[in-house]
Amino acid sequence: MPLTLFLVRHGRTVYNDTARMQGWCDSPITADGLRMVRATAHMLAHQPLDAVWTSPSGRAVETAQEILAHHPNTPLHVDDNLRELSFGSDEARREAEVFAQRDIYQTFHDVLTGDTTSFPGGENGLEFRTRVRSAFTTIENHHPDGCVAVISHGVTLTTYLSLISESPLITSLANASVSTVSIDQGKPSIIEVNALPHDMSIP
Repeated sequence: MPLTLFLVRHGRTVYNDTARMQGWCDSPITADGLRMVRATAHMLAHQPLDAVWTSPSGRAVETAQEILAHHPNTPLHVDDNLRELSFGSDEARREAEVFAQRDIYQTFHDVLTGDTTSFPGGENGLEFRTRVRSAFTTIENHHPDGCVAVISHGVTLTTYLSLISESPLITSLANASVSTVSIDQGKPSIIEVNALPHDMSIP
């Protein structure tokens, strides 16, 4: 049996709404963000989850807890390696200010391809890719088959998807979106990217 990973980006936060850089810093999930997370949790409610893995960031843990509300007997694992990219001295700055100083597409391309370029004081692409690869290797080693939800961040999850695809996956994962990966005998395949719940009326 293959291992199925449901990669979930955390719910939309205050910093997402105000377009601020949010890597290792954190901000609360908004009311609308929580509503979408609950819709995503409802979408995953029928999946027989063997485990939930999450970044230690508050926004990721809160998202994981909403998913676990439908899976009360499922264990939760917290892994520091699932954190978002560190933006260094650019943490919490307005995105418009940061990207007025550098090319946003080139910067994230460098991160996804493992270039040693970094945000000032932050992680470089090679360090980050190594950390992300380590996180998912740990998950695979713990779960040779079954279904696992992984709650993390936009750049982290996009980097993992890029690592297992033939070319860098330059895309923006929506908050509370689900991307599905199947790993059969050690060979990963991307099944779906950026799926969102159809029913957004979950209270």
